Amino acid sequence: MSLPLLTPLLPPLSRACPEHRLARNPRERSRRRPSSPGGALLKIKHVPEQLFDVIAIPVVFTLMFTYLFGGALAGSTTRYLQFLLPGTLVMAVLLVTMYAGIAISADRSQGLSDRFRSLPLWRPAPIVGALLGDIARYLLAASLVVILGVAIGFRPDGAAPGVAAGIGVLLVFALSLSWVWTTIGLLVRTPQAVMSIATVVLFPLTLASSVFVRPQTMPGWLQAFVHVNPVSHLVAAERGLMSGHPAAGQIVWVLLTSALMVAVFAPATVRLYARRP
Repeated sequence: MSLPLLTPLLPPLSRACPEHRLARNPRERSRRRPSSPGGALLKIKHVPEQLFDVIAIPVVFTLMFTYLFGGALAGSTTRYLQFLLPGTLVMAVLLVTMYAGIAISADRSQGLSDRFRSLPLWRPAPIVGALLGDIARYLLAASLVVILGVAIGFRPDGAAPGVAAGIGVLLVFALSLSWVWTTIGLLVRTPQAVMSIATVVLFPLTLASSVFVRPQTMPGWLQAFVHVNPVSHLVAAERGLMSGHPAAGQIVWVLLTSALMVAVFAPATVRLYARRP
């Protein structure tokens, strides 16, 4: 029997099957595409537990540090909150950036990276799409800190425009830092290793900075580190923008640091992703 005679016997593609939806529905196709930010958001939709840290870290940090240190360091929790909140905003968002590297590492360990490479896509598209999808995490963490801060007494002199500008600068830095974790995610073997490395790096950088106290109150050797710590410059830029007195030098420093991280780690991530067997 010839092949053409078998063709009518093949079952038609069911309208209920995923392949039919992908072929006929461009919106469905874009949602399933690994390079689409929507693909990263679908992971959150189907595994909402991923949002636990994004929600818990901002709430715990803002409340704990305000009421734990406020009276001792500033004599008033409300007064200390005006100083602290830009710092906890930075801390909450930067700690979430590690999930970019964790996701890349998990995709590689599950074999999804090999599937993505077999598709007719721009090679870095899955990585870029995942990073753009992570913007939702950063915005959620930032919004929780600001809303909670306003609820307990935060009143920025820069008002809404200053807060929005501060969040914008923070997002630029966070996205740039995410490239560091994607590079590490392709160098180590497990997502747990990425989380361990990121925690060891991020906690000293955020704690040994100007997040909680002014550098002038620290020992000289610690001040030297705090003054070159990129987190301190980011916090200073946030405080300036939210107070209505932007510190141009700090903002430029943050943007240059962000550009340097992207220039070094974005090409490294793309090369490592292309070389993985």
